[in-house]
Amino acid sequence: MPPNWILTAAVNGFIAVAAGAFAAHALNKRMSPDGLRIFETAVRYQMYHALALLAVAWVAARGPGGPANAVAAANVAGWAFAVGIVLFSGSLYALCLTGISKLGAITPIGGVAFLVGWVALGVAAFRMKT
Repeated sequence: MPPNWILTAAVNGFIAVAAGAFAAHALNKRMSPDGLRIFETAVRYQMYHALALLAVAWVAARGPGGPANAVAAANVAGWAFAVGIVLFSGSLYALCLTGISKLGAITPIGGVAFLVGWVALGVAAFRMKT
């Protein structure tokens, strides 16, 4: 069974909105302005990539009738975006909530996963045209 990218997008969009509301209402007076900025970066990137997962779902939905290579590239993009959300946004959330600065070392790995996802989505789009 292929991954359900729309469900993955919806869950991540929900978490991003909830995390943003949590930061605005519960963390606003408990966290430093720098900490809030970092937390908001995590929320923003999670939401960007939740929306990117909708593009992945659209390409993957071309399914059996579309170019198989495009669907495969879209699935690579989806997995890369999902891993990026966990590693990038997740490490920033954990860093802000725990104060363990070593967690920041994980963040760039998530950023690389995002980059891989965008390249794979571009490849999928290119393959759809051929």
